[in-house]
Amino acid sequence: MVRSGAGESMRQPVRREERDRGEAAGGGNRSGGLVGWRPRVLEHKVRPADLRAVGEVRRELRQLLSRWREPAGEDLTEIATLLTSELVTNALVHAKGGALVRATVTDRLRVEVRDFAARRPEPRAATADGTSGRGLMLVCSLADAWGVRSHAVGKSVWFELGGGPA
Repeated sequence: MVRSGAGESMRQPVRREERDRGEAAGGGNRSGGLVGWRPRVLEHKVRPADLRAVGEVRRELRQLLSRWREPAGEDLTEIATLLTSELVTNALVHAKGGALVRATVTDRLRVEVRDFAARRPEPRAATADGTSGRGLMLVCSLADAWGVRSHAVGKSVWFELGGGPA
């Protein structure tokens, strides 16, 4: 707790990833109380420079979302596939070692795209005649939450949709 003058106490905001680590370590049931309920997961390994895999990941994600216990609306599915396509394409274009895609459906959809390049992506404005620079701006605009998490080798860029802000 942080004290803020006049005896008031304010709780420090907890990043969603930190909260999730705590739940995984021993705590909360994010399944809404359903005993034995497991999140639905998609995992896809993308080989280096395999741009055909972007379409494969989109199809697999649509399939996963069609089985969501609370049916995903068409808008959410379209946004999720667009953002996933952007992140997978970015990983293939800007990193040389392929990518790992993981989508998890609980009360929210979380998509993580891991690559093996250390450089962190930064949203940038696209030029009028350029063909790049829009991917992360779309993620910033359309996702309920998003971020970058560093790993010992590489990083994961993730976003979340559904269920309101993180």
